[in-house]
Amino acid sequence: MAPSQRLRRAGLLALAVSSVFLLSACNPPSTAAENFPGVPTEADADVVDVDSGTDAAGDTEEPPSSEDGPVVVWWADGGQLALTISGSSTCPVIGDQIRVLEPAGEGNRVAIDLVEQPADQICTMDFVPHTTLFWTPTTVTTTEPLVVEVADTEVTVPVK
Repeated sequence: MAPSQRLRRAGLLALAVSSVFLLSACNPPSTAAENFPGVPTEADADVVDVDSGTDAAGDTEEPPSSEDGPVVVWWADGGQLALTISGSSTCPVIGDQIRVLEPAGEGNRVAIDLVEQPADQICTMDFVPHTTLFWTPTTVTTTEPLVVEVADTEVTVPVK
């Protein structure tokens, strides 16, 4: 085989391999990006404004608490979603993976699956928050309300 043909084939092979890597980099993983005890703070990332605004009387409303159930907010300028759920500190409720149920324009809905805890695991009786971060799927948008199904609950994340 002539050197120019080998060089051309090597170049095409390199192009094909690099295309596969570039295309796979476009979709973030559906598994959790990070887990940590507590709630996210501004020191952890570039937090987006999750203030729930004011009520009819003009009083400032408190943002939702994870003691009331799952809380999901846009994180890192919409590049991630932060899920906070309260539970036992020794058996925390941890997000496992995120799945798109309806893409943007068709409902903008995702589901977050939780890690199954063994039935025989002994857990403390305290009640503390735990946060799981997920990369925002590419087929949902921050410009529409996002409905998140988690732990038999629906949480609506407002437009960022």
